[in-house]
Amino acid sequence: MTDNTSKNRHAVYIVECADDTLYTGYTTDVQRRVKEHNEGEGAKYTQGRTPVKLRYTEKFSSQSEAMSREAEIKSLSRAEKLRLIRGE
Repeated sequence: MTDNTSKNRHAVYIVECADDTLYTGYTTDVQRRVKEHNEGEGAKYTQGRTPVKLRYTEKFSSQSEAMSREAEIKSLSRAEKLRLIRGE
C-alpha cells in the first residue's frame, strides 16, 4: 500500500531575510519552518535577520533528492538564485 501523505513532503526553500540576503534550507513543513525562522528558532544565519519572507520552494518525494537540490542551490550565486526565484 502506498502512503500518499509522504509524497512530495520534502522541500527545499529560499527565504529573503530583512537585510536582503537569501537563505536556502530543507524541511518537511515549509510554513512551520518559516514561522520558526521568524520566531528566532530557525538557523543561526536567520537569527537577527528577521522577518524572513518565503520566496521559493521545490518539493520532492525523498529526503535525499531534496538535500541534493539544497546543496545545488546553495552553490549558486545570488544572481542565479534570484533568477531561480523569478522562474527564469
